[in-house]
Amino acid sequence: MANYKLSIEEVTPMVNKVFKIKTNKPSGYKFTPGQATDLTLQYEKWADEERPFTFTSLPKDNYLEFIIKTYPEHEGVTKRIATVGVGDEFEIGDAWDAINYNGEGIFIAEGAGITSFISIFRDLNQKGELGNNQLIFSNKFEDEIICFEELKSLLGGNFMNVITEQKGGELPQGKVDEEYIKKHINNFNQPFYICGAKNFTNNVINELKKLGAKTENIIFESY
Repeated sequence: MANYKLSIEEVTPMVNKVFKIKTNKPSGYKFTPGQATDLTLQYEKWADEERPFTFTSLPKDNYLEFIIKTYPEHEGVTKRIATVGVGDEFEIGDAWDAINYNGEGIFIAEGAGITSFISIFRDLNQKGELGNNQLIFSNKFEDEIICFEELKSLLGGNFMNVITEQKGGELPQGKVDEEYIKKHINNFNQPFYICGAKNFTNNVINELKKLGAKTENIIFESY
């Protein structure tokens, strides 16, 4: 596997504990929307600690972009990500498949899982091929929704939010369970793209299968 050194060019805080990080793009580096790479921080203690992150930039961009949620309460790479700055370095390997777009369907994300879909949506939008793709996005709190305004602009009425813990907000409350899925999805013979924590992902997959979705139509990634 090839290794590529990246230098951080921009670090932009987004919603709570989430950062957008732009780096240089190595000459000849290739990826497709939905692909990820293994990334290491070039700090002495962390240089051997690989973590997977999905590209949120587009293949034709002259930079690489990652949107990363940090976890300050956990001693690890995602805690250290919150401390990086311009000029710090990452190392990445070749791109590998995380979520492969296989046609118009339903995207279901939880929290930081949306990062697996962002490049796909941006790419489809630039090609004029967003079509009737729909997104169901589950978050604990409204102020944690990553890229809310961009997704709302891209998807319009096909962007559905579900808030699981906050009470009294503006967005619908609940969870993505059998009742919700039956209410909002009436075609189970189409692609389903799912990314979230393992329990969320497994539960959604099980509910979709119970309602008639075929295994080969379910594309998923978990963290």
